[in-house]
Amino acid sequence: MHAPRQPRLVAALAICASAVFFLGMLAGSREPAAHAQTRVEPASPTRLAIVWTSGDPDVAHRMALMYSHAAKRAGWYHEVTLIVWGPSQRLLVGDKDLQAKVEAMRKDGVVVRACIACANSYGIADNLRALGLPVEPMGQPLSEMLQSDGWDVLTF
Repeated sequence: MHAPRQPRLVAALAICASAVFFLGMLAGSREPAAHAQTRVEPASPTRLAIVWTSGDPDVAHRMALMYSHAAKRAGWYHEVTLIVWGPSQRLLVGDKDLQAKVEAMRKDGVVVRACIACANSYGIADNLRALGLPVEPMGQPLSEMLQSDGWDVLTF
């Protein structure tokens, strides 16, 4: 006599069903690129601060400014603040394309601020002001953002 095969069949079906479920969850979690800029209204007011410190132009063009602008324009956050701090200040002062991007961001409602301590150490505070940026102490405001439940803070 042969042993009943039903327990093995049930186990195999359970494994297959689990795999199909898991793969379906993976496929469903991927957002098509066409929806990347979809406007999403957060349930409650949200605030994002991006601390841009990198002097790398690729980081500026491909991440820090791109995400800051998209987060505001797409409504992913109600309030977006970009803090220009350290080496990013020198990069901004010397790059007309970045200056144009920052101006477009400001027109779309992104708040852009610069750290006075770094600007003074580089001797470019007046250059940043000429771009229309408030140049001010940023240590305390950033600390308040980090300690607050109302802010998400990213650093690049």
